[in-house]
Amino acid sequence: RPDSETLIEAAITHFGDGGPKNVLDLGTGSGALLLAALSQWPDATGLGLDASQAALAVATANAQRLGLDGRAAFMHGDWGAELDTSFDLILCNPPYVETSAKLASEIVDYEPASALFAGPDGLEAYRQLMPQVVRLMAPAAIVALEIGADQADAVAKLAFDNGLAAHCFQDLGGRNRCLILSRLEGQKS
Repeated sequence: RPDSETLIEAAITHFGDGGPKNVLDLGTGSGALLLAALSQWPDATGLGLDASQAALAVATANAQRLGLDGRAAFMHGDWGAELDTSFDLILCNPPYVETSAKLASEIVDYEPASALFAGPDGLEAYRQLMPQVVRLMAPAAIVALEIGADQADAVAKLAFDNGLAAHCFQDLGGRNRCLILSRLEGQKS
């Protein structure tokens, strides 16, 4: 999706050609973000994590189709709780829509509700994610996190409360779409 491309563009702005050595994609779905990152940085390896076995099957097939299966691995999991390694780049497009929101049929008819809705305020996934990403970040790592257009301040506050600074990037439509999270000065890994 064009909205999610903002995460990769923001990561490219941060890393440049040097790139991360290892990439984690939380809630990988089809694997699109992870595979785009691996295409951008040919020396990187990556892990895509998802709670859906069906999504993992699609992601694995996509990696094979693109010839990236030697550098991409996929695993069943819950926002990284089962991991004990650190990553240079963490990508995540979590569900962020309020439960009561009315979405277009072309969205709700093709996406599982668990990939869209995140509680009454749309922030439940971010609350679960923040402690995990802090724990999984290598010392100089960043997190590229997709957000809803009106969620930048609320998610930045959750990040700050977990020792992270947030810098907002806009999508091609000029809407706030991605937060790049890094450790606050003086925060230890």
